[in-house]
Amino acid sequence: MGQRVLVLNASYEPLQLISVRRAVVLLLQEKAELVEAATQQLRASGFSLDLPLVIRLVRYIKIPRRLRLPCSRRGVLARDRDTCQYCGVQPGRANLTVDHVLPRSQGGQTVWENVVTACRECNHKKGGRTPEQANMELKIKPRQPQYVAFALLGELEDHDVWRKYAYS
Repeated sequence: MGQRVLVLNASYEPLQLISVRRAVVLLLQEKAELVEAATQQLRASGFSLDLPLVIRLVRYIKIPRRLRLPCSRRGVLARDRDTCQYCGVQPGRANLTVDHVLPRSQGGQTVWENVVTACRECNHKKGGRTPEQANMELKIKPRQPQYVAFALLGELEDHDVWRKYAYS
């Protein structure tokens, strides 16, 4: 896969990842400005341009807020920032589980509003009960992510330059 460039809205909200070629076109058309660049340069006869890593659109693009993302383990862990929603520990993704707040055995569904990240210990302690039945308290009420860039979180987290834009 070729190198990609993070596109930010005029408000600095992450929008999407695009090819370097597309980013250069947006820069040359003055539809975007360079925010961060690599040390390498793109060269043509009598012309050079820093290799873009992050660009920002000059004009704000209105984005739909009712984006319906599928509920997945990766998405729940990203939304909860790899943190147990009962005790607050961050033991690493391999040691985290996805817990149904209202257990499936009691009719709970696998939807954003009913699943949270839990460490193995808290998930075992809670068992097939609700947090109230297990005398446990959630740190934050689970909700569906509301911003478009949520779909990019995993990829943004993997790149040092992009990481700072993941939760802006």
